[in-house]
Amino acid sequence: MDKKSFNLVTEPWIQVLDKNGNPKEVSLLDVFEDAASYQRLAGDMASQDLVILRLLVAILTTVYSRVDANGEVYEWLTLDEKMHVKEADEEDYEYDDLVNTWQLLYKNGQFSKSVAQYLKENSSKFDFLGDAPFYQVNKEVYDQEVPANKKVNIKSLKGTVDIKQINRTISESNNSPSIFSPKTRQTKNEVNMAQLVRWIITYQGFTGVTDKTKVNSKKKFSVSAGWLYGLNPVFAQGENLFQTLMLNLVFSEEYRVEKPFWEFENAVEYIEFLKDEPFARDLSISTLYTLWSRMLHIEWIDDEPIIFTAGLPKLDSTEAFVEPMTTWRRNKKTGEVYPATKHLTDLTKAMWRNFGQYVRTTDSDELEDMHEPEIIKWLRNVQDSEYLPTDTSLTLRTTTLISDGNATSQSPVVEVNDQFRIKADVLFDKNDKDYWPEDIENMIDLTQQVGKDFWIFTNNISKLRGLDGTDFADNSTAKFYESLNLPFLTWLASLRNDQERTAKTVEWKNILKKVAIIKAEEVLKNASPRDIIGQESSKEEGSGINNIFTIFNWYKLNVFRHIK
Repeated sequence: MDKKSFNLVTEPWIQVLDKNGNPKEVSLLDVFEDAASYQRLAGDMASQDLVILRLLVAILTTVYSRVDANGEVYEWLTLDEKMHVKEADEEDYEYDDLVNTWQLLYKNGQFSKSVAQYLKENSSKFDFLGDAPFYQVNKEVYDQEVPANKKVNIKSLKGTVDIKQINRTISESNNSPSIFSPKTRQTKNEVNMAQLVRWIITYQGFTGVTDKTKVNSKKKFSVSAGWLYGLNPVFAQGENLFQTLMLNLVFSEEYRVEKPFWEFENAVEYIEFLKDEPFARDLSISTLYTLWSRMLHIEWIDDEPIIFTAGLPKLDSTEAFVEPMTTWRRNKKTGEVYPATKHLTDLTKAMWRNFGQYVRTTDSDELEDMHEPEIIKWLRNVQDSEYLPTDTSLTLRTTTLISDGNATSQSPVVEVNDQFRIKADVLFDKNDKDYWPEDIENMIDLTQQVGKDFWIFTNNISKLRGLDGTDFADNSTAKFYESLNLPFLTWLASLRNDQERTAKTVEWKNILKKVAIIKAEEVLKNASPRDIIGQESSKEEGSGINNIFTIFNWYKLNVFRHIK
């Protein structure tokens, strides 16, 4: 293996699907030049694709916050020969100029030559095996930034992490073997160079906190588990990779100098910057999209990578609205807003059921606790500017890794990957009276009310059978919602802005009623003689016999009453 250079600008390492659905590895130059020819990113897992997407968008954000679609530098900026910002007159910043740049790029269906120019001018910063290796530091910097007893030592291998641990399809430490690994024990630490690059970048976003080594610092700090670990991601997917990159290319109304990590003078300057624990809200989009959680150094022994790692500080994410790709939650005690995160308890809840977290469902001030994701605000802006065709269908996606919930490990245990499709003029409805998002949210609220009815129904059946706990009701209700996922997503995608709202809401009510009765009847089919005979009702329930049929009748009554 050639250890001298592996430059990501020209070497193939990004995995995509071509027009025919075949996987292909391409370089940074290739991916931007032919983005419209590829369906989508197709790496080792969906959460890895999200990390790579953010890296690609960081490059685009950096370039097009400095030059327009024709390669002309904006009037308020002065750039150097590497297209870095030398001077900026913030008072002359014109947000509309960036929006116009976005429109021209989207209309042209391809990126301008400025992206390739930027990559070529800065190619030395993208060499994975260079003197300043990409997303890593060299040995000199590593030894300088860690305690003396944690310096690089290939004999003791203190402070190292195995490939099988950063490979998030395995995530195996030496203390806890991965039972359902996609690789055999002998091959868990085997990767080619392209795979290694992708996993190193992914590891910076989803890390865990099992590391024993921290960078030197005068003050104590909490080690970062990776910025993406602290988000509930949301992003847009287009008909091809070009559209996906463009739909997620967000510009800030407030001027910020875009500064991905490779534009810092050197690795030491960047690490010192992180040690100061800046507020995330003060950073630029590209800084967050390329944020390190670990200082990594790779030693190559007999062509095999030995990865040394040291923890970096966790940034304060309070009101970090510069981050476009997340939903938000408000702390009711302090009033502060933080990125929402997903937990193991969220696994059974599909993305559509949280519709109100992704878009404001009413124009009133009733939703004062709701802060829309910045990506949604941006897409509404370009839709309002008529830069997206009115019949454009948007696919909003979420994908992330969920940790084990253990504060001392935060190891990933499951990947969540979900989406829903909706027309842009429905999502960003301009009607004051007949507002589609409000009607959609009302149908979701109704669906969840019927879901509660179903839980009560199955819980009553559970009691009738003398079962302890709510496992039967919980599992049955999860399956109930699973059976609604495809019908609701199909209904949501069918909505148009020129439709009669009432007719479409009635359509969903009829679907919901049908599914609600069918799923309950499935429970009846498994009735035992004991269920049919029943038992005497309790005092709270009133007099008479309580059996599976009386419980079913009460359930139907509640469903019909709620659906009307």
